[in-house]
Amino acid sequence: MNDASNTPTTPSFQSMAARFRGFLPVVVDVETGGFDWNRHALLEIAVAPLDLDAQGQLVVAEVTSSHVIPAAGTEIDPKSLEVTGIDIDNPLRGALPERAALDAVFAPVREAVKKHGCQRAILVGHNAHFDLNFLNAAVARCGHKRNPFHPFSVFDTVTLAGVAYGQTVLARAAQAAGLDWDGSYAHSAVYDTERTAQLFCRIVNAWNANRADSAS
Repeated sequence: MNDASNTPTTPSFQSMAARFRGFLPVVVDVETGGFDWNRHALLEIAVAPLDLDAQGQLVVAEVTSSHVIPAAGTEIDPKSLEVTGIDIDNPLRGALPERAALDAVFAPVREAVKKHGCQRAILVGHNAHFDLNFLNAAVARCGHKRNPFHPFSVFDTVTLAGVAYGQTVLARAAQAAGLDWDGSYAHSAVYDTERTAQLFCRIVNAWNANRADSAS
């Protein structure tokens, strides 16, 4: 006779791969030397794969980030540095060449994609195509062959927060979602990634809860 207490239980919620059609949502934020991804430098990048907790709720996994040495031939608008507060000549930045920086942030993304049985990552961002365009430009510059992200599809929290909360500015959307916001940390790739990830999780988890209530 089998002991039921020793029988593994199967979670009743959808897997990440099933929920997002084979894609793993990964939140990305970049800080840059301007607005033109074909011309301006990538200066910092942070990524946060999403995970599922024991109840099937979306949660934020570990954030990985890297400062980036401006690639040869790219430009920096001084006004952008006033916004981000980045001192590109500060040796304490620990900046890596563009290819090494991409390797550093892509590695945990590929691990998370494999963990969840997904086909590839899909970028989640606030004004997501801005981040994706700079990411794709960096990939093209260094000829990276193992980019885990879908080349053009995204989840954009500007649109999602506009629908959910009537707010499209990240700070206001985060506050509307009940998240803390400290403006002194804004325009840090790590901080913006963390808050964007929390915002996305809050919206998706609430949507799933509403669907479950409607079905019951």
